[in-house]
Amino acid sequence: MNTIRHPSQAHPALAEGERQRCEIWTRVMGYHRPVSSFNTGKKGEFAERIYFKEPGQPCATRSLEEACA
Repeated sequence: MNTIRHPSQAHPALAEGERQRCEIWTRVMGYHRPVSSFNTGKKGEFAERIYFKEPGQPCATRSLEEACA
C-alpha cells in the first residue's frame, strides 16, 4: 500500500480509541527484533545509533523519535 501525503493536506484527527501504537523493528545480530522487547541497555544503545548515508544510495533510515512522530 502506497500512501502519498501532500504537505498542504492536514492529517485526520483521530480519537484516542482509533490510535495504534507504532512498533519499531530493527536488525540485531543478524535477525530482526522489536525495539519494545529490548532491555534498558539495548534501548540506550539503539537511541545512540548514528545513521549514515552511503554515497550513491538513498537514505531510508530514521531515528526512533522521527519514526514514531
